[in-house]
Amino acid sequence: MGTVTLGVSIAVPEPYGSLLQQRRAGFGDAAAHGIPTHVTLVPPTEVAADRLPEIRAHLTEVAAAGRPFVMRLAGTGTFRPLSPVVYVKVVEGGEACARLQGQVRDPDGPLLRELAFPYHPHVTVAHNISEEAMDRAYEELADFEAEWLSTGFALYEQGSDGVWRKLREYPFGVAAAGVPAQLPRDAHRDEPTLQA
Repeated sequence: MGTVTLGVSIAVPEPYGSLLQQRRAGFGDAAAHGIPTHVTLVPPTEVAADRLPEIRAHLTEVAAAGRPFVMRLAGTGTFRPLSPVVYVKVVEGGEACARLQGQVRDPDGPLLRELAFPYHPHVTVAHNISEEAMDRAYEELADFEAEWLSTGFALYEQGSDGVWRKLREYPFGVAAAGVPAQLPRDAHRDEPTLQA
C-alpha cells in the first residue's frame, strides 16, 4: 500500500503563523511556503499508509486526555553549529509540549520514533540558509512575542511536492467540549501580543 510521511504539531495561530511564515520566506528559506508555522511534536516520520487508522485513533486518545495550556513565544535562539536552524523560543508551554510529545511518541503507540536530538520545543524561522541570512533572522525577530491558548494539535502529511497539509485537528478533551479558545484571566496579558 506504500508509505506516507507524517508529522504532528501545534499550529501557531493567526496572525502570528502567517507573519512568521512570510518572514521565514523573506530570509530566503525556500521551504517556508510549504511548512505551516508550528511547534513540532513528532518530526517527519515515514509510516505504512495502512497504519493511518491506528495513528488517528492513538492521537484521538492522547488529545482526549489533554487540557488547553498557554503558549508564549518570545525572542530567538539557534541550534548552530549542531544544526543550521534559527528559531523563536517557546518561553511558556514548553513543559506541556514535552509531556504531549512523549505521549504521542509513546513506546507502545504507532508513532514511536527516535529523535536525532533531545526534544526542544521551538518555532523554526530559518533553516539551512546562508549564515548571513540566519544571523539576520536571529536579530530581526529578537523582539518577537506571541501568546495564545493551545487547545489541541494536528496531524499533517507531506505531499510529493514537499508541502505539508493538515489531515485532521485533534482538540484537547475540554476544548472538544466547547471551552472557548481564549487566554485565562490570570494569564500574563489580557490579549495576545505581537511585536516584530
